[in-house]
Amino acid sequence: MSGTVHVALGERAYDVRIGEGLLARAGAEIAPLLRRPRVVVVSDATVAAAHLETLRGALAAEGIACEALSLPPGEATKCWRELEHVTEWLLAQKVERRDVVVALGGGVIGDLVGFAAAILRRGVRFVQIPTSLLAQVDSSVGGKTGINSPSGKNLIGAFHQPSLVLADIGVLDTLTTRDFLAGYGEVVKYGLLGDAAFFEWLEANAAGVASRDRAALTRAVTRSVEMKAEIVVRDETEQGDRALLNLGHTFCHALEAATGYSDRLLHGEGVAIGCALAFELSSRLGLCPQEDPSRLRAHLKAMGMKADLADIPGELPGAEALYDLMGQDKKVVDGAIRFILARGIGQAFVTADAPRETVLKVLSDGLAGR
Repeated sequence: MSGTVHVALGERAYDVRIGEGLLARAGAEIAPLLRRPRVVVVSDATVAAAHLETLRGALAAEGIACEALSLPPGEATKCWRELEHVTEWLLAQKVERRDVVVALGGGVIGDLVGFAAAILRRGVRFVQIPTSLLAQVDSSVGGKTGINSPSGKNLIGAFHQPSLVLADIGVLDTLTTRDFLAGYGEVVKYGLLGDAAFFEWLEANAAGVASRDRAALTRAVTRSVEMKAEIVVRDETEQGDRALLNLGHTFCHALEAATGYSDRLLHGEGVAIGCALAFELSSRLGLCPQEDPSRLRAHLKAMGMKADLADIPGELPGAEALYDLMGQDKKVVDGAIRFILARGIGQAFVTADAPRETVLKVLSDGLAGR
């Protein structure tokens, strides 16, 4: 069972392939893109140990030569030092503008390698092979690339669309339960922001998705990618509608900064908590029914996920400090924090009109529950 979602961006258009066995067919999928039978692959140590040999075999079967670089796993890899490392390695491999760089890994590798490809020779082509659920449904699609700064997450980067995305559902079997569920934070976001029927489907099929049933996972990933592709096509460089994809992220990025981008809080966990906070804020502002935040938290908890500030281990700064961290977010415009709020499940919208005191009360109440 597999399918294709086309991201219709004119000269920058590409396909997202979704299904089982795509990694083993990667050579045949990538071959039509190549001017010469050679690619370079960047991965991380954990993913390389699990999947690099399968990819090498798939490329060799099509007569494609392959050189690979393996980086340390984890969010800390999205930094200036590793960007320089990757870029200099690509230059040492004599990568030309017409060549293809392959990003084999989760969101960290996709973002970092995509950014290196964007700046190398002012832009070389790259292929995303996302190996985490989060990367398959979100970061591998849409061309956002970048690294983190001590000032905040993803503040340095570029829009650089991939030439192809291969989302192999089968590789998700190698994820830990925690990593898999973190990725689900991005899946549930799509239902919350624009498709109430999809959210209802997720509620009804929670057990199948959680157990990584192939049909349920393929449906969940495909619908998520379809929704992201529709929004990216409308607003490639985030001037308007695309900001909806950041539902939960204004809170999330502040929480990630507060926890030092460490494994205390994975990105998808922060997104899930951030979505719950965004719906709590929407409810308190009288925008959405009071039942909606409760319904969302109930679903997250049914999936075994973090849903509240109380679920984050260790110390957190106070509400004022968290609010200040939110002010560093990329979505700040003219000094005002932009929030993605909701009039109900499936009805998100962007606004800078969220009173500071209400936001602080939501945060302080959440912290009080710890």
